[in-house]
Amino acid sequence: MTSPTPRALIAEDEPILAAALAHALQRLWPELDIVATCPNGVDAVHQGLALLPDILFLDIKMPGKTGLEAAEELAEQWPDGTPFPCIVFVTAYDEYALAAFEHAAADYVLKPVNDARLGKTVERLRQRLRVSGSGNAAAATAAPVTAAVTASASDDNMARLLSQLQAMLPPAPRLQMIRAAVGNSVRMIALADVVYFEALDKYINVVCQDSEALIRTSLKELLPQLDPQQFWQIHRGTIVNASAIATAVRDEAGKLSLTLRQHPAQLRVSPLYAHLFRQM
Repeated sequence: MTSPTPRALIAEDEPILAAALAHALQRLWPELDIVATCPNGVDAVHQGLALLPDILFLDIKMPGKTGLEAAEELAEQWPDGTPFPCIVFVTAYDEYALAAFEHAAADYVLKPVNDARLGKTVERLRQRLRVSGSGNAAAATAAPVTAAVTASASDDNMARLLSQLQAMLPPAPRLQMIRAAVGNSVRMIALADVVYFEALDKYINVVCQDSEALIRTSLKELLPQLDPQQFWQIHRGTIVNASAIATAVRDEAGKLSLTLRQHPAQLRVSPLYAHLFRQM
């Protein structure tokens, strides 16, 4: 049961900016309850799941996890049956980058906080709270807006948001081969032979049909170098070769997993990426 008083969480690693945003929100929206102020993305995920606020103000660049990574992890772990909160990204991006937000399912606040711009965000959030009829705005997707819109609870919208914001990054050259250290040698792995990539702390496990190898990088660094038509991210820790997928199976709880051709592994699919496996 959600509280009639809207509840917000602020994640911002600069204390002065976090305080400025909180004070501005208190002036513009006195009934808003700021339930937590988090200094990094890791704490934002922990506090978000513990407190289940209605609104998340997430700084894009934070230590531990970025605002985008925190949003993705929260969406994956958000409890079933509880509407996902509205997201407002706090950013210092330039006008070119902001144009991408105008087409994404999120609102933004430009740093340093400006009362006029923040006031527009507050009005949009209020509107969604009124339309949803509760303290949580997740069901409010029908109200039209003319500028950037607040993220809805829809997995499609969140997936589209992450995809569009990922597209803001500068393009990286496509990989042709994977060079993996195996003992004292370097193994050359053709991308076509890779079944899936799996994040393991500071390494990635490169899984082929009959072997595995570790490379020292992150999925965040690897993903832009892969052909998105061939390699699909299905979880924040997994990228799969689409040609290796045999079936997508949904269990009784609604969780989606993949079976693979000529490999025994079953891979879990995050709700954010379930749209990839809808029937055509």
